[in-house]
Amino acid sequence: MSHPILRVCVFCGSSFGNRLSYREAARELAAAMNEMGYSLVYGGAHVGLMGLIADTMLESGAEVIGVIPRQLLEKEIAHRGLTKLHAVETMHERKALMADLADAFVALPGAYGTLDELFEIITWAQLGIHRKPIGILNVEGYYDHMLAFLDGCTANGLLKQSNRELFLVDTNARRLLERMSEHHPAPVLKWMGPETR
Repeated sequence: MSHPILRVCVFCGSSFGNRLSYREAARELAAAMNEMGYSLVYGGAHVGLMGLIADTMLESGAEVIGVIPRQLLEKEIAHRGLTKLHAVETMHERKALMADLADAFVALPGAYGTLDELFEIITWAQLGIHRKPIGILNVEGYYDHMLAFLDGCTANGLLKQSNRELFLVDTNARRLLERMSEHHPAPVLKWMGPETR
């Protein structure tokens, strides 16, 4: 049984990247989330695409919740104007709390940190730890190579097709969110529960 989406956790870069389309996508996602009445959960920084989507949401009056490790908080990377900022001790705590606070997950362009967060949340879905919708906003083909790699994993028998379909991909922010609101991942045998992450 699916639950309504109230808060969306967004994984994205702490840099802007070198294409204006990445910034435009962050703004478009924020606008779509605001129109649909969603709140934002994210990594709590004021820099890069992370800061941009937070600022855009805040300008519209939306709730924005950040989760940041104390080490980054002390380096003054934290966004100081959020609705709520949670300071945690470790990156593991950060990811777990963001997952608990959110009803769905979307990845924008990003690098190591974004991919780490994205693949962990997909893995948790595969293990039955959660059944929340996951989406990738594929801006100008940014994730094409990763998606081709996963198709290769499936073709080589290392990834089940049902698990390959645990997330949705779209090039349009509003359409992605609408599809996610209707998405019901295939039921999986629960190997683990939330308490065993």
